[in-house]
Amino acid sequence: MDSVVTFLLTQNPDAALRFYRDTLGFTFLRDDGFALVFDLNGVMLRISKVPSFTPAQNTVLGWESKDIVPAMDGLLRKGVVFERYPNMGQDERGICTFPTGDKVAWFKDPDGNVLSISQHAQGV
Repeated sequence: MDSVVTFLLTQNPDAALRFYRDTLGFTFLRDDGFALVFDLNGVMLRISKVPSFTPAQNTVLGWESKDIVPAMDGLLRKGVVFERYPNMGQDERGICTFPTGDKVAWFKDPDGNVLSISQHAQGV
């Protein structure tokens, strides 16, 4: 095997295209009729077009940041809303800091897929 390909689902390809290309800033490669294809810094993301689905309630895709706060600020400026989960001990920004020092904040794409941005205390 040579490289990773990751997959998501969308019921609204137009909204998914705008979100992943314009909001998150990923390179849109093509619409092959079955899926929107993006380059996520060397990893292919295929967002398959489906008539309906129920998004998973857990994180399905996430990104590592060296500093979570400015990364979140950039997303907030683009209209991203960060999620709040009961009993996760999130701070006022929505960041959950785990006992290891790892930090995570969650947000959703237009289809309700749960995404995250993380800052790991020991790196990846």
